[in-house]
Amino acid sequence: MENNSPLIQRLERVIDTLQDNSVKMGQMLAVHDEKLDKQDRIDAVLFEKVESLHREVSRSTTEIKAGCERDIRKVDDRLRIMEKKMWTIAGAISIISFVVSPVGMRVMSNVLTTATTPSIIETR
Repeated sequence: MENNSPLIQRLERVIDTLQDNSVKMGQMLAVHDEKLDKQDRIDAVLFEKVESLHREVSRSTTEIKAGCERDIRKVDDRLRIMEKKMWTIAGAISIISFVVSPVGMRVMSNVLTTATTPSIIETR
């Protein structure tokens, strides 16, 4: 038994050390578990903020898109009106140019003046 006494004392020290380490490990795990819970709460808040920003950006994007489409339609309408005016002016200039040209003058003089037949009055 005396030979086993130092071995038993040594085993008791090892057991005590293992118990202390086990207690410290439990404390450390509790701290880490608390940190993980806190991080989960922070993550939930951050994800909610990201979702909120996503909804806000989507809504803003929709509004901007609608505004751009409206502006494009307005510009397109104005361009159509300008194009109609341009073709009207081009047509008027073409007609005026034809009328004042020598060929146009001949055509217009035939159209505007009627051919008169000379009348001769005979007396008997």
